[in-house]
Amino acid sequence: MDKRKIAEEKQRLLNINYTETYSKRVRKKAMAINMYLNDITPLSISKILCISDRSVYKYIELYREKGVLGLLQENPNRPISELELYSDEIIETLKKEPCSTINECSEKIENLTGIKRSPTQVAKFLKKKNFKRLKTAQIPSKADPEKQKDFLEKELEPRLEEAKSGKSKVLFVDAAHFVMGAYLAYLWCLTRVFIKSSSGRQRYNVLGAIDPFSHELTTVTNHTYINSDSICELLLKIHNKYVILGVPITIVLDNARYQRCNKVTERAKELGIELLFLPTYSPNLNLIERLWKFVKKKCLYAKHYETFADFKTSINECLSKIETEYKTEISRLITTNFQLFKDIKEHSSMEKAA
Repeated sequence: MDKRKIAEEKQRLLNINYTETYSKRVRKKAMAINMYLNDITPLSISKILCISDRSVYKYIELYREKGVLGLLQENPNRPISELELYSDEIIETLKKEPCSTINECSEKIENLTGIKRSPTQVAKFLKKKNFKRLKTAQIPSKADPEKQKDFLEKELEPRLEEAKSGKSKVLFVDAAHFVMGAYLAYLWCLTRVFIKSSSGRQRYNVLGAIDPFSHELTTVTNHTYINSDSICELLLKIHNKYVILGVPITIVLDNARYQRCNKVTERAKELGIELLFLPTYSPNLNLIERLWKFVKKKCLYAKHYETFADFKTSINECLSKIETEYKTEISRLITTNFQLFKDIKEHSSMEKAA
């Protein structure tokens, strides 16, 4: 074996040794053969790795017969994919350039390794490496991850800590605009299901404020528009509901113009409520957004309502069960674990390069 080939084998063995997806036994085999290729005697290897001489000679014999691929076999009667030899390269490539279909993955892996495998075989290999076919999510293109992180650490988390200890009250505020129509969804079914969709643009607006710890919900509703008057009405409701606690109240809200106007800020001062505005384009930091998604899932997706009254009633009933019937689900959903987007710039640069 030439020097270049030996160097490649050593590197491959090192990769196996430091990859946790492989079992301890496989990693120990790789370490033993790596030492052997570095001219360490079998007796020394057995002492260093605390294994028997016989095991070391067995590993060496297996390596001579089947190469690195033979070391990866836990069960000698069970075949192992040649793709395992290129596991690290495949994982790194697909992490940087994810594919939308398994056929694309198969083609990319073949170009990378020279090994042609069917889509079924490639899917099985990728699942073993913890790859999943996940739906992409979106975030506003103007969102600034650094500002979000700074706001979370310096402004939001300190207030949440006080609220958790009962020294203050923090509420997350936003409006949802439920338009009467078909909310399409995935269904397990034999044939495609068609959902009736209402005509027109009737909508039911819900302006809400939710406590991230008790999950108490305060709402103002209408079927016209949410404006500064709606915000002032909600502020008064919040004040009347929590003033008995005698603690500072902070509401977290976005930068909609009707929320930042003088009318709202002056009314908040009169009522002794602090307005904490999120960084622009930061829906991921407003916990009540999760509630609106939950409501759609529970009572709107793949459902048709004959009348607007039925539509509103369904939403109201869902909201009324937040603190009772849906308490367990809401407790898992609305927590103070915030999603930050650390890799947005990496993906952006990748797209530009493409």
